[in-house]
Amino acid sequence: MKNNSNFTIVLPCYNPILGWEKTVIHAVEELQQKLAITIDLIIVNDGSTQNVTSKEVNALKSAIPQINFVSYEENKGKGYALREGVKQVKNFPIVYTDIDFPYTTVSFIGVYEEIISGKYDAVLGKRDHSYYQNTPFVRKIISKTLRGSFKYFLSLPTDDTQCGIKAFNENGANVFLTTEIKRFLFDLEFVKLISKRKLTYKTVLVNLKPNIVFSSVNPKILAKESLNFVKVLFRK
Repeated sequence: MKNNSNFTIVLPCYNPILGWEKTVIHAVEELQQKLAITIDLIIVNDGSTQNVTSKEVNALKSAIPQINFVSYEENKGKGYALREGVKQVKNFPIVYTDIDFPYTTVSFIGVYEEIISGKYDAVLGKRDHSYYQNTPFVRKIISKTLRGSFKYFLSLPTDDTQCGIKAFNENGANVFLTTEIKRFLFDLEFVKLISKRKLTYKTVLVNLKPNIVFSSVNPKILAKESLNFVKVLFRK
């Protein structure tokens, strides 16, 4: 593993909306222009069954030559997908976010600038109260409940563990790869391990782009994640 002026974006991908590849291309090109560097991109196709074909992949490879597209057939979960992506990283630091780049460019650059300062092993995005203004009711309740539960039960660097943008250096990557949860609460597990392993960190306020489409919440996955929450409570 080497370090240079580049950094790496890792994106998990599962049944994205039509046109997702154009969103990725635009976001990466905009960031490369504003930051005046080349960005390595790793996309992990987590067993998608729609909207991920050779057409989208070829468009990405044509526009972003430094892309590494990882794919497997069975859906494993976001945590699993991101670990598979992080294993492929050659250039640090890493920023991971969602395939639709839901956070503003200013927010992304804010996270990036903090991690390249060299002061922190990890930088954790934190959503401000405006996040809830356009959030579907069920997702809003779930998010606020989780934040309240985490604050009550766990002593963590942030109560917003599930914010979908985080960055880390190689030290952070080594800790991230020790996470075990395959689906959504891998974020919580990672943040807990940051605290337990005494990594340096900083939280950065981030904002959503307008008109972001939220995915539906699967009750079965929520039930499984409640068991994962218990695992995190006792994780050492």
